Amino acid sequence: MAESKVIESGPVSTGGVSHHPIFAVGAVLLGAFLANFDTRIFSIGLADLRGALGLSFDEGAWLSTAGTASQIFIAPAVAWMATVFGLRRVLGIPALVYAAISLMIPLVRDYNLLLVLNIVHGMLLGTFVPATLLIIFRNLPMKWWLPAIAIYSIRVGFSLNSGTALVGFYVDHLGWQWMFWQDVIIAPLLALFVWLGTPREPINRFVLCEADWGGMLLLGTGMAMIYAGLDQGNRLDWLGSGTVVALLSGGTVLTVGFFINESLVKRPWAHAEVLLSRNIGLALLTIILYTMTSLSNSSLAPNFLTNIALLRPEQSGMLFLLYAVVPMIVLVPLSIWLIRYYDVKLTLIIGLAAFAAAGLLGTQLTHEWALGDFIPMVLLHSLGQSFTLLPIVIIALSNSDPSRATAFAAYIQVFRLGGAEIGIALMGTWLRVREQIHSNLLGQHVASGDADVVGILAKLTGRFASHGEGLAQARGIGTLASLVQREANTLAYIDGFWLTFWFAMAALIVVSLIGNAPKGPFTPKPRG
Repeated sequence: MAESKVIESGPVSTGGVSHHPIFAVGAVLLGAFLANFDTRIFSIGLADLRGALGLSFDEGAWLSTAGTASQIFIAPAVAWMATVFGLRRVLGIPALVYAAISLMIPLVRDYNLLLVLNIVHGMLLGTFVPATLLIIFRNLPMKWWLPAIAIYSIRVGFSLNSGTALVGFYVDHLGWQWMFWQDVIIAPLLALFVWLGTPREPINRFVLCEADWGGMLLLGTGMAMIYAGLDQGNRLDWLGSGTVVALLSGGTVLTVGFFINESLVKRPWAHAEVLLSRNIGLALLTIILYTMTSLSNSSLAPNFLTNIALLRPEQSGMLFLLYAVVPMIVLVPLSIWLIRYYDVKLTLIIGLAAFAAAGLLGTQLTHEWALGDFIPMVLLHSLGQSFTLLPIVIIALSNSDPSRATAFAAYIQVFRLGGAEIGIALMGTWLRVREQIHSNLLGQHVASGDADVVGILAKLTGRFASHGEGLAQARGIGTLASLVQREANTLAYIDGFWLTFWFAMAALIVVSLIGNAPKGPFTPKPRG
């Protein structure tokens, strides 16, 4: 009889327990936060970077896309590499190279060299988050898992809300170069913590010889191409651009090829069976919906303050620092306590309800809103960030086999990064289309010859009377057009907040369908 084929969902992801777990936790802290901080800082500071380096808008856009696409290319395979080569080689050495490239980037003026360095920079950055997740499962005692995963999870909310203030501080006081040069200090410290906090491991030659290189290349390349197509889609008019069509269609074909490959090879790297549990599938769907609803925090609120209120990052940054980051110091331990002693789903429901309430608050937006008007919303964002991502990850892990974390970590990275980009692309397109619709609708009420319009134009023209009659009239009409556009943009942001509200409601429905997890290390413990 022919031998039946055994499908494995990745190599066994176990390692030696750290003799210095505090350094291992420090590595998790630095690696996870460094990755999100750098991504957030680059996004916020891109305009300053373009100005300093003399880059066009298109060059800056492709620089951003290349840096993140290279992260997505490498991130799914990092957990496998850590299992094979050990965390010291996969996280410690890249951290040192990352520090060197971070030192070089602000000194480069040739765009092609800058693009290459940014791609390498992104690939190295892409190793940090998945590798730190593996530190938890491979090297930490089980009693450390929950607080360590909390650090891993809360990095998102922390970096989103403190990144604005940090960019403002660098640009105002130290120079834009420190958006990169901070890593010259932090990355070597990460390498030191990895060296002290993780045991020395030999290369797993058996897994290396059985490597599913084709599967890793197919998934990494496919997801990177899809990301690039989504990231450039709104700017290049989606299917009207051959570049976007080629990226999206090519990435889709490669990703489908990955799943076919995983069903055929003898030792698949990350077989889809790891996703077949109902609870895991619902948890991963919740991650995507969380990413969508959290756009009210990561995109809508800060972008409104920048584009409508016309505030610089250094002016709006303290709002998010004081009312989103500081409350997390209390809220994250409370979230851990609720998960440990009560119910993980209850914690998640509280977080999603906070995001839903923040979305509803945003629907009351007007162009007159200033920093103080955003305080209740930002406080709700802080509660949502502290009570949402951590329980989602715990639910997914509770329903998976931690010894097979290599495969699971690959899919976590795909859903984490892919969900974020889908959300950003969707929201960018939604705001653009809704602004056009509202501009058209408002414009129908600004008719030439209308008494109200004539009166407003007379007042606006009077403000520029000293410029001469012809110029005053032109500037009056231009001012009226900008007022109409401002209101259209405000209405588009209101529609955006409605969208985040409905994403939160959809997430709550999905959570209600998640069943109880089997008993394990994350099962709530009796108090006392």
